[in-house]
Amino acid sequence: MTERPHGWRIDRQITLGVLVTLALQTAGGLIWAGATSERIRHLELRVEATAPVYERIARLEENSAYTRLALERIERRLAGE
Repeated sequence: MTERPHGWRIDRQITLGVLVTLALQTAGGLIWAGATSERIRHLELRVEATAPVYERIARLEENSAYTRLALERIERRLAGE
């Protein structure tokens, strides 16, 4: 009889090294996810704290644009007199 060559097979035994490696990678992933979550929470708090400042800056820029237009109108009137 001729035996057929087998490609690869899955063994039902799992070594202690595989279990330890899997446990360490899982623990590392959980620690990384926790640290990432904390960083995101910190950044969200900073964004919430600075949002009013950005609104004020936008309003000031808009007011300065109107002031610039008014100044240009005044300068044109003075130059025309």
